[in-house]
Amino acid sequence: MPKQKEAAATKTVATAAAKKIESLREDIRRNDYRYYVLDDPKLSDASYDKLMNQLKALESEHPELVTADSPTQRVGGKPRAGFETYRHKVPMVSLDNAFSTEELQDFDRRVRELTGRERVDYVAEHKFDGLSMALIYENGLLARAVTRGDGTTGEDVTPNVKTIRSIPLRLDPAALKKAGLRGDLEVRGEAIMTRKAFELLNEQQEEVGGKRFANPRNAAAGAVRVLDPTITASRRLDFYAYYLLMDGRPALKRHSLNLEALNTIHFKSSFRDAKVCEGIAEVERYISGWEKKREKIAYEIDGIVIKVDEIGLQNELGFTSRAPRWAIAFKFAARQETTVVNDIIVNVGRTGVLTPTAILEPVQIGGVTVSRSTLHNMDEVARLGVEIGDTVLVERAGDVIPHVLKVVKRGANRHPFEMPAKCPDCGSAVHHVEGEVAYRCVNAVCPGRLKESLQHYAGRHAMNIDGLGEKIVEQLVDKKIVKDFADLYSLKLDKVANLERMAEKSAQNLLDEIAASKKSPLDRLIYALGIRMVGERTAQLIAEKFLSIEKLSEASLEDLNEVHEIGPKVAASVREFFDESSNLKMLKCLREAGINPKVERKAPKSNKLAGQTFVFTGGLANRTREEAGELVVAHGGKVISSVSKKTSYVVVGTDPGSKFDKAKELGVPILDEAGFEKLINSK
Repeated sequence: MPKQKEAAATKTVATAAAKKIESLREDIRRNDYRYYVLDDPKLSDASYDKLMNQLKALESEHPELVTADSPTQRVGGKPRAGFETYRHKVPMVSLDNAFSTEELQDFDRRVRELTGRERVDYVAEHKFDGLSMALIYENGLLARAVTRGDGTTGEDVTPNVKTIRSIPLRLDPAALKKAGLRGDLEVRGEAIMTRKAFELLNEQQEEVGGKRFANPRNAAAGAVRVLDPTITASRRLDFYAYYLLMDGRPALKRHSLNLEALNTIHFKSSFRDAKVCEGIAEVERYISGWEKKREKIAYEIDGIVIKVDEIGLQNELGFTSRAPRWAIAFKFAARQETTVVNDIIVNVGRTGVLTPTAILEPVQIGGVTVSRSTLHNMDEVARLGVEIGDTVLVERAGDVIPHVLKVVKRGANRHPFEMPAKCPDCGSAVHHVEGEVAYRCVNAVCPGRLKESLQHYAGRHAMNIDGLGEKIVEQLVDKKIVKDFADLYSLKLDKVANLERMAEKSAQNLLDEIAASKKSPLDRLIYALGIRMVGERTAQLIAEKFLSIEKLSEASLEDLNEVHEIGPKVAASVREFFDESSNLKMLKCLREAGINPKVERKAPKSNKLAGQTFVFTGGLANRTREEAGELVVAHGGKVISSVSKKTSYVVVGTDPGSKFDKAKELGVPILDEAGFEKLINSK
């Protein structure tokens, strides 16, 4: 009997706690909505914090009552190794652009001709300048947040998106009922950063000696795609919804009704600023009005989106191969100002490309101070005819990237810019291949590219040194602790532990990761070196061919050209890398540090294809071309990339390329996939 009473008492306490927890959650959700969506808070920060602390304390006492939609679950979680991909059930298509009223009128004419209507109602709304995303709600709960990606497949960024306070983790059942919504919902919109949040972020960056962000869009997009959700939370992102799907289809019969429904279920959207326009003339007036007052909006917009209001008409109009026929984005005119080119300097990127950059007399363009602009390459410098001292016209295309449009006045004492013969950051010879635009420094550890090179070297698909992120790399380089890849392997615990955001335990973890990278295979090391045009697959092929870094460094152009799937440009790039003495010195230091992986060549299964060469073209049904090539090598044969009279066989799959035609022209024996399989399996 006492045990029954004790159990009953425990149950009563748990029930009371559950009710109190849910009551606190509802209070916090209501206040989140008022603060982050309506911008009309009713609670002081202290009162809000008190509610949140009460909820955290109760959930700590009753962890079995913690749910995924609880307000306490917005911020936190450990950094992840990477993002999973997710295929959109309904593609997230891009929009065609219009830059003039004539193009807008052409759009209207096409819509009316295709629908047979004399006049069509459109919804005009803000074109948000951020990162497009889809939020998927199942049974009213946020199940998944996915970036647009390529429109078909995006990245699952749910933990990060949960930190955005204007996104409800749980949809209010009463609001759903009021909006006439049910089933699974997909809310599409834009993750953005307000002007105020952007300014605050850059102030914080300056305080800690960090790099300023170029614009709100890049800062927002980068925040959504970082692997640590706490960084996303610190950026104060916002989310504006503009599209609503219910069970995979537009929820209501008009787009304007869908915007209203988004507003009803507590999303920020362009509902209040959007307008149903009776014909294209009213759309033009809407555009003109907002273009004049765009600077007064809390966030950046770079245009207006125009959509046919009736969903039935949208379905009738359908899509082209790349965009809907029922919508278009009108882009505001780029902002332009004139200023003087005070100097032209060279910046060195991660791949070693030297980029001429104009240093401008600072000028305000659309509320942003512009003091430099990339000139891209020497061809662009020649096309513009720009010299130091000239007055130029500069624009912020799409309100984002400043670039030089043209020279408007030649300077009295103008003088031309010349690409230096030596890298300004390390003194290595600058390489330029005839017929190519780029000039390059091929020193892998050039100071100008070292930070980005180190991040690439430590990447998950390279040497996989977890913990060697951007902030740590910046400190190691700025403090001159690390001057090349090999220096990583002589780092001491005390120096690493003294870096910002590090402690003894995290420092030791990093040193353990660096030590573990010594066991990385040869192909990962080759990829990690950052050789131009050498990706993961090419690195694998090179490793299988040369078996060690020493043999690779001694390989001639002819040797490199023999590697399966490597063409003359890749071969030249590899040879160029190993012709640079600073790279050979760095590799020697790596060997001394214990990084010298080798590939043990597997004995062939047989020699039945010895002396025979194969070329593959087209797609194979039963295996990839790489796998087929491995079979050839396993039986003593050789795979080459081009067809000649000496080629033994050309294996042809579906949709073959010009190699098939070349084989017929030269009379080289041709095998289909079945013939190839028969040859491989023969005794």
